[in-house]
Amino acid sequence: MILMKDIVREGNPVLREIAEPVTFPLSDEEKKLGHEMLAFLKNSQDEELAKKYGLRGGVGLAAPQLGVSKRIIAIHLQDENDKTYSHVLYNPKIRSYSVQEACLAGGEGCLSVDREVPGYVIRNERITIEAFDENGTPLKFKLRDYPAIVVQHEIDHINGIMFYDHINKENPNHLPPDVDVLS
Repeated sequence: MILMKDIVREGNPVLREIAEPVTFPLSDEEKKLGHEMLAFLKNSQDEELAKKYGLRGGVGLAAPQLGVSKRIIAIHLQDENDKTYSHVLYNPKIRSYSVQEACLAGGEGCLSVDREVPGYVIRNERITIEAFDENGTPLKFKLRDYPAIVVQHEIDHINGIMFYDHINKENPNHLPPDVDVLS
């Protein structure tokens, strides 16, 4: 079971590396890692388990956050229509994205960052991603709004990018015109 002590914190060089793609068939360790990442997210959202094990709530996790420089991400969240997205994605790539941009009203947080980082993180409002499941089956998703933002955050992790790299350094609360602010 993954605990908070297992999550690599900012400053660790693995968070700035471009992660290596996985090859199929996956190793047993890669499959186990994916299952454990998804289990962590589910546990972190369960009030009782989160309290018992001291877990911070998370909706996404990338393998580099566990010190493993591989292109594996997990997401577990619901959109505004209560549709659940619960996946482990191997070698995810953004294939297309909207010109329309969006950000979260309250900014973004990260399990690897133990401090508040104020400011808007501007991302694409809609994306199409391609990835593989643990059996090597190709997957394709069209995501918008919150799920799109979460997946972009996690894909950034496997590309060595932290969410605060997107914040305007001179004026963190500057909001360009036409950016949709999601609550």
